[in-house]
Amino acid sequence: MRLNFKGGKNIRQSDFVIVAMVTILVIFGVVMVFSASYYKSINDSGSPYSYLTKQAFFAISGFVIMGFCSWLDYHVWRRLSVLIIVVSIIMLVLLFTPLGREEGGATRALYIGFTVMPGEISKIAVIIFTAAYLASDPKIILSFRRGVLPLLVLMGVVAGLIIKQPNLSTAITVCGIIAGIMFLAGLQWKYVIGAGIAGVCGVFGLIAIGDKIGAEHWGKRFTSFLDPFADAAGDGYQIVQSLLALGSGGLFGLGLGKSIQKNLYLPEPQNDVIAAIIGEELGFVGLLLLLLIYIVLIWRCFHVCLNAPDRFGMLLSGGVTIMIGLQVVLNLAVVTSSMPPTGISLPFISYGGNALWIFMASAGMVLNVSRQSKGGAAAPAKREKQR
Repeated sequence: MRLNFKGGKNIRQSDFVIVAMVTILVIFGVVMVFSASYYKSINDSGSPYSYLTKQAFFAISGFVIMGFCSWLDYHVWRRLSVLIIVVSIIMLVLLFTPLGREEGGATRALYIGFTVMPGEISKIAVIIFTAAYLASDPKIILSFRRGVLPLLVLMGVVAGLIIKQPNLSTAITVCGIIAGIMFLAGLQWKYVIGAGIAGVCGVFGLIAIGDKIGAEHWGKRFTSFLDPFADAAGDGYQIVQSLLALGSGGLFGLGLGKSIQKNLYLPEPQNDVIAAIIGEELGFVGLLLLLLIYIVLIWRCFHVCLNAPDRFGMLLSGGVTIMIGLQVVLNLAVVTSSMPPTGISLPFISYGGNALWIFMASAGMVLNVSRQSKGGAAAPAKREKQR
């Protein structure tokens, strides 16, 4: 298959605001990963720079990936949508073979000479497939049998395989992404309300039967956030340490690099709870500025969604926007003990190559949509004929 790259006079430049916001977040993320992991890195490897060098490599390669995806015609992803979702599901199944690597009581990574996180890949896979499926016919979402039911089946298959790892947080994110894209496509409100009720019941049901499927910790996690100090040395330990970090930071923080909680008090401070270290070192003001950057990024991505040249571009960029926004809300809610711990990464900032590459590739796709959104009046019509 020939890859199409969009450039030339009839294609405008990428959205500068998105590029700027992503660049700021990624660079800031590298700095904060270094700060948050300083003592853990010394404890693990004897050097304070092990996490820094890895995250710097992830960031540099991530910019290459983002640049490639920003020039690659986003319609290519539509043609590959079925293959992408099939490969994603196969990778989720392979987790339960000897290729799966167990860590912390969960099997979430494949080791094939290097580490792959199928759960992270499934997020962008469902975005591409759902957008392509709903773009095939504008009225398909109005049919329960043809539009809603197939995507509910997809949601059940992907989320079910992710829950089996177990990884409830990623399963909730995947379901939220699919449901959000369906809403953008015109899902009727009765289905939205029904899906919301079913989702809440499903989460409570999974928690209730968690001990029967090897995930009894879900129930404890769900109740621990209500009063984490009731079991501060047990299930509430991580949240308690996060709250202590935020409280210590106050309004302006202790100063960059001066966190106390990262000194082996807060588990894995460079990962999902890195926002607590940011709050401790840079204070409430620092977190507000970070949130402002996310708001600007989400707003610009949504702007691209509204001005996309075709339905697939709209749903694709909308799905990426939903993924970023949903993960920011979930991550900050966990760190502030506003919801049960979910183990969801902070977009562009938390340590890890798979998540960072997926987010930067997604940003590149949105940039390509923005490049084509004002490519002239003839461009959308031409693309419609090619579909």
